[in-house]
Amino acid sequence: MFQFWRDILLPTLRSYEYLLNNGGDQNKFMWLRALGNSLIVTGASTIIAVVSGMLVGYSITKLKYRGHTIIFNFLLFQMFFPAIIMLVPIYILMRPFANTYAGMVLPTCISLWAIFMYINYFRTIPNEVFEAARIDGASELRILRSIGLPATRTISVIIFLSLFMARWSELMWDMLIAPAIKMQTLNVLITTQFKPMGNLPGPLYAASVILTLPVIALCLLFSGYFKKGLAFHLK
Repeated sequence: MFQFWRDILLPTLRSYEYLLNNGGDQNKFMWLRALGNSLIVTGASTIIAVVSGMLVGYSITKLKYRGHTIIFNFLLFQMFFPAIIMLVPIYILMRPFANTYAGMVLPTCISLWAIFMYINYFRTIPNEVFEAARIDGASELRILRSIGLPATRTISVIIFLSLFMARWSELMWDMLIAPAIKMQTLNVLITTQFKPMGNLPGPLYAASVILTLPVIALCLLFSGYFKKGLAFHLK
């Protein structure tokens, strides 16, 4: 009994040591590899989704071309359907990319939520600012880089953090498209390794701590942008 309470109350790093050494010679450091997979997949997916959302939001609100209303209505129409109903069709399309980073990243490169956030934010910026830049001869990419990026810095950080947290906690798609242990993300590895948990709660909690640390670090690092974004919406 004394040994039981000592293991619970005294701080120890043995659970983290277990994670580093678990898996045998072939799968040694699989937890670090899973953490790396999560960082690569989540980082790539989030950055691409933010960039694509900004480009689409800018084109719909600030560019004059035929059919932009149709595109906006088409995007709005898609938001009425839950994403889960697209799981099987997307899997059929992405099956050739199973157990690859491309298969894990490509389906999450477009975020309708990010697009609508940028659409609403760009609508708050006067069109005269962009028209003046066009009169001066600036290209659309130059306008977006010199005006759009600085003006949307706060909302871009908020969108990035929100998409990062959503993608970081993704489980179903990663389990479906990347079942190979070398390609598993940290979420998937925790789910598959601790099914028969038995008497190993320590490693499970240690893996959960590792899973939450990147999100906590990002939120603390960019907490100021959340305050600015909240102040903007309360005006």
